[in-house]
Amino acid sequence: MESVDNNMLTFKRPECSRAKVDLTDDALVWDEYGQVREVAIAGERPLTVYLNKREIVTLMTLGAEPEALVLGYLRNQGMITGLNEVQAIQVDWEVEAAVVIANTDEEALEKKLAHKTVTTGCGQGTQYGAMMDNLAEINLPQESIQQSSVYQLLSALNAYNETYRSAGAVHGCALCSLDTIEGVIQANVLAFSEDVGRHNAVDSLAGKQWLEQLEGQQMVFYTTGRLTSEMVIKVARMGISILLSRSGVTAMGLELAKQLGIMLIARAKGKHFLLYHGQDRFHWNDLPAKRPDAQAVRNHKNAKKVSIHE
Repeated sequence: MESVDNNMLTFKRPECSRAKVDLTDDALVWDEYGQVREVAIAGERPLTVYLNKREIVTLMTLGAEPEALVLGYLRNQGMITGLNEVQAIQVDWEVEAAVVIANTDEEALEKKLAHKTVTTGCGQGTQYGAMMDNLAEINLPQESIQQSSVYQLLSALNAYNETYRSAGAVHGCALCSLDTIEGVIQANVLAFSEDVGRHNAVDSLAGKQWLEQLEGQQMVFYTTGRLTSEMVIKVARMGISILLSRSGVTAMGLELAKQLGIMLIARAKGKHFLLYHGQDRFHWNDLPAKRPDAQAVRNHKNAKKVSIHE
């Protein structure tokens, strides 16, 4: 017979808020045909966690179950060892804060806070306030890009992702340039980095950009990961105004991209992409073959079924 955790039998459920927030926002995008579409994008919100009036961390979250997220984070960090220690968890989205009242070992908590380690997780452990410092001072070059150049970059990047192809479980980022040589635009991958966390990969390239003085006529940053606020801020600090991703965009990532003047091209694979911001600097010069009309496809399939049964 399995052992039973006595803590789970005797606990008194803490007082918990039931904070609700919209999980998605709507955004207008421009697809590879230059047509405007409305799509849903995932929400992304900072939630600063306070434990007994001590600021612990700011988590970037969708916001679906914030009370459970906060409790799980504190549990996994070893800051709370049993549910019976927790008296209350209150989340208030208006001030983007979660307050936890608990009977904790303050001396042990102090030691943990004095030895913080940044993990490879996506979106946790963020020093959000520090990242937002001095954003108003960033003035990015408003580069433009051609649709054909996007396809050139995606094709060139197919030669990379070595670790991902062999083992999976990693994110890849690339520092790219588009250089015009004798009137012809050439896509170049200046540096590529893979890591178990997308933020580790972008940080590696930020360091390599300085160490190796990597520059080009026109710079583009590529990532396999989603375009969150952190990703947008880090690329802005690298002085790059075009961000290309295989994944999607969060609401706060889009908001900051508009504020900083960063073109966001996401869901980019093959000939498909969605342009979330920067359409005034984008040139549609390589439209793919038109997709067949959905109704026409259905009619064709129905016609084939009829001919088969005749």
